[in-house]
Amino acid sequence: MKQSTQDSGTSSSDPRWQAVLARDAGADGQFVYAVQSTGIFCRPSCPSRHARPENVRFYPDAAAASAAGYRPCRRCRPEAESPAQQQAALIARLCRQIEDAEQAPTLAALAASAGLSPYHLQRVFKAATGLSPKAYASAHRAARLRQSLQATPSVTEAIYQAGYNASSRFYEQSAALLGMTPSAWRAGGKAQHIHFAIAQCSLGALLVAQSERGICAILLGDDADSLLRELQDRFPAANLIGGDAGYEQLVAQVVGFIEAPQQGLALPLDIRGTAFQQRVWQALRTIPPGQTLSYSEVAARIGAPRAVRAVAQACAANALAVAIPCHRVVRTDGSLSGYRWGVARKAELLAREANSPAADTPARRDISRLPDEARRE
Repeated sequence: MKQSTQDSGTSSSDPRWQAVLARDAGADGQFVYAVQSTGIFCRPSCPSRHARPENVRFYPDAAAASAAGYRPCRRCRPEAESPAQQQAALIARLCRQIEDAEQAPTLAALAASAGLSPYHLQRVFKAATGLSPKAYASAHRAARLRQSLQATPSVTEAIYQAGYNASSRFYEQSAALLGMTPSAWRAGGKAQHIHFAIAQCSLGALLVAQSERGICAILLGDDADSLLRELQDRFPAANLIGGDAGYEQLVAQVVGFIEAPQQGLALPLDIRGTAFQQRVWQALRTIPPGQTLSYSEVAARIGAPRAVRAVAQACAANALAVAIPCHRVVRTDGSLSGYRWGVARKAELLAREANSPAADTPARRDISRLPDEARRE
């Protein structure tokens, strides 16, 4: 006798039923649904004709549905791994292959290993990881370099251990990878001088820090001491230097930008992050004042539509408030989500930009029409 997890039929408002109606492949693996009139259970993305909701029962997995007396659908094979799960396993295997290789494998070699065309592999790999296989290999090699620099007495030896064929090739990229020279990085940034100053603005305390390459931190908070501790944690071995009168003028520019975002911020930035983070941050800098994108829209814009969570993590890792406008990223429904410096500050920044002259152009989403509860969050 078939046992159900509920006494009555499925409610049309049940999000699981909505996933079944949409044949949402993203819900595969989260649950299965069974149809009492046929005695069959399916995965949410099954292309079969939809049953009446009153005949549908949900189970956490195939084993539970089978135990209740239902048979697996021969069309969608819910007892087997879904195509999405199979693809995820394939990408995970290719990532390990890249990480274990002495030299980064070519796209053609990876495609042959996966049984896919190079074009298709490039597309599915980027959709799953947010990076192309080549960029993933470069990011892994950079991580190996950081480990080698800490464990190896010779910088040159560390460069070759990390997989670089020539030290000259590495030094062309060292500033982008480490933010400083390899020797300075090994010393924990001791040779690096960072000027900073703390000011007050309408959003609270503001700290602006600058390296030799440009502005490396714009931090917002409730008090100056916490901002200074955050800067020390971010650059633990650097030489932090309080700003002089000339530097105060630079801070004033940042304050002016916060108060009037339409004027722009024409200052060089020292942007440090992984390859994926930098792609996200670059996309954020293209969002004009007065407009917003959702996390999924940013993911699609950088060519990684499935990397929504990674996009949110990159936004949270941003240390250049306002200059990299992560406050312009909102939920799909337009409501506000978390913000490193507080949702109240995010709402205030968006409100200012919505009312600025720079927001007169047609917006991707009209910030001024955000739900009231989102603006108060």
